Amino acid sequence: MSIDLRSDTVTKPSTGMRDAMAAATVGDDVYGEDPTINSLEVRVAGLFGKEAGLFTPTGSMANQLGIRLLVNPGEELLAEEDAHVVRAELGAAAAHGGITTRTWYAERGQLDALAPLRMARPDAGPYLVSTKAIAVEDTHNFGGGTVQEIAQIKALHEGAREMGLALHLDGARIWNAHVATGTPLHEYGKYFDTISVCLSKGLGAPVGSVLLSTGENIKKARVWRKRLGGGMRQVGVLGAACHYALDHNISRLGDDHKNAKILAEVIHKALTSSVNPVNVRSNIVGLILRDTDLTAAELAAEARKAGVLISALGPRYARLVTHLDVSEAEVRQAAEIIAGIVGR
Repeated sequence: MSIDLRSDTVTKPSTGMRDAMAAATVGDDVYGEDPTINSLEVRVAGLFGKEAGLFTPTGSMANQLGIRLLVNPGEELLAEEDAHVVRAELGAAAAHGGITTRTWYAERGQLDALAPLRMARPDAGPYLVSTKAIAVEDTHNFGGGTVQEIAQIKALHEGAREMGLALHLDGARIWNAHVATGTPLHEYGKYFDTISVCLSKGLGAPVGSVLLSTGENIKKARVWRKRLGGGMRQVGVLGAACHYALDHNISRLGDDHKNAKILAEVIHKALTSSVNPVNVRSNIVGLILRDTDLTAAELAAEARKAGVLISALGPRYARLVTHLDVSEAEVRQAAEIIAGIVGR
């Protein structure tokens, strides 16, 4: 049996979660009659201090609905160049919303509020594209699980308000940032107009994200969700899994963070330049293979042969993600295997 570190999306529902799903009270959610989903939307919105929430089948849909609420066709969204909304959602903002994007570079995706604020061009006139919103990702996936500093988020919010710009949070792994920093969830909620949060990654639900915003915005998003094919029927079976995840799996994210640190420390000893353990604060370890002839694809292939699954996300970039289905003992075993390969 392989040790699967490709992503925290590979988690499977636990017995307790499956029992909760089987016992779920359901109704037709397109008609707004699924009580389990209704209560989930209210619950998650309350955690972040938002008026309303909308359950979606994927984080990409939640992100794109949130962006669509803030940016009209032909207007501009700013995001870090490796942000999920511009690198891993297949051009959805342009394809579905007619939205143009412009990006800035940040090492490991770490937010410096001044970078997007300096780029922004609100009210650019009739001949240039006007900036309407800025997207922030926390934690930053392709940055190696980078946790954004709340002081920078606050500074971005203040600057954006002065410029008349809206803010979207891709909070797919905001739960990890919350546990890593102790920042209350409602504190994040104060600074963003729209927020997407995912329940099917580190929290272990099989499916589901929630978009958060004002009540009026969520009414609009509900129409667009149906238009895009995201209207679901007796989806409370999934909502019950999400409730279970919120009840049981937030605090244990700290275990994943500790395991990621173990991975980073062991691999760092074998190939110092590949990862700095100090930067590993959540559940993602990004390996940069610049001081070895080994490519990321070759590393992934060698690791697979040894029973460890990892992701090759670039010619010289590999990603390892810890989660609730991988124990500390398995993580230590995987770390030694990867270290042995990169240290040859």
